[in-house]
Amino acid sequence: MPDLNFGIESVAAVSYAAVPTVSFRLRVSNGNSEEQIHSVLLRAQIQIEVTRRHYSPQEQAGLQDLFGPPERWGQTLKNMLWTHVGVNVPGFKKETVVEIPVPCTFDFSVGATKYFHGLTHGDLPLNFQFSGTVFYQGLYQGGEGLQVAPISWEKEAKFKLPLNVWRQVIDEYYPNTTWLCLRRDAFEKLYEYKVRNGIPTWEEVIERVMTNAAEPVRT
Repeated sequence: MPDLNFGIESVAAVSYAAVPTVSFRLRVSNGNSEEQIHSVLLRAQIQIEVTRRHYSPQEQAGLQDLFGPPERWGQTLKNMLWTHVGVNVPGFKKETVVEIPVPCTFDFSVGATKYFHGLTHGDLPLNFQFSGTVFYQGLYQGGEGLQVAPISWEKEAKFKLPLNVWRQVIDEYYPNTTWLCLRRDAFEKLYEYKVRNGIPTWEEVIERVMTNAAEPVRT
C-alpha cells in the first residue's frame, strides 16, 4: 500500500490567471519507491497558524478588527482556515512534483484577507492538511491490478508564505484598489447620496461622508 509524503518547496504569484492566484510547488513521494502510482485525487485544507508568528505593535493595531485588542489575544488568537483546494496528481514512481494553484480573494469580509492585510512584513505560517484517494498498481487475491487506498488524515506539510508574494499578486490584479463588500441597504443609501449630490467617484463619496459625519446620508 502506498505511503505518500508531502512537502511544499516554493510558491510564486501567477500572472494572467482568471483571478488572483498563487501557486505552491508540491513534492509528493512514496515510501515504496518501486510501487507504480497511477494517479492521486488530492485535497488540501490550508490553515493559517497565526500563533506561530510574532506581531509588531503596528501589526497588532492592524489586526484588532480580527482578534480584538492584544491583551485578549490569549483567548482570541487561534488558527484560521484559509481555503480548501484540490489537485489531480498524475502517475509516478518514487516521487513527483505538481503545482497547487490557490485563488486569493481581496474581499474584506473574509477573515484571511483581513489577516494578510494587517501584516507589514515577514512570512505567513501555513499548514497543509492532506486527504484524498490513491490509485496504484497492487496485489490482490488472485493477481495484480488497480487498487484504491485513502490518504491518511495525519499527512501534512508546513510552509511559510512570504507576505511579499501575496502582496505581489494582489497589487498585480488590483493596482491601488481595495474591495469592500457592503449590505445592499447600506450601498443603496450611499448610492442615493452620491447621485443626489452629483459626486463623480466613490472615493469622493467616502471622503465627503467622513469629513461631514454630521450630514445625513439620505433625507
